[in-house]
Amino acid sequence: MGRRSFGYPRPAPDEPADADVLRVLLARPGALASVGDARAAIDAIDAALAVLLERRAEIAVVVQRLKPVGGFAGRSAEREAQIVAAMAARAPALGAARLARVMDAVIEAGLEVAEERRSAGA
Repeated sequence: MGRRSFGYPRPAPDEPADADVLRVLLARPGALASVGDARAAIDAIDAALAVLLERRAEIAVVVQRLKPVGGFAGRSAEREAQIVAAMAARAPALGAARLARVMDAVIEAGLEVAEERRSAGA
């Protein structure tokens, strides 16, 4: 399967051929003049988040397969703290405490997908 591109503009020629590309046009909050415009901007972000969350879960399946102890028993509080700290640096308005709650749900969802795939023999 070739590279897939989600959104616009098209991938640049120098981007790796063995990776998919996600491009999202992010509306500037100050430029949104109506509730409809703001909701459309949120819908676009939600669509990108859905793609990113699914890809993250797919990669988490690989991580769980490669780890010596996978699944919920193999969770690493240290690794999760690193993830949250890196995200908090990029999204300081959300802060580490809020992002920790979000990432806990995201990580658990990924582990659930990994468990489902393992149980199904995939």
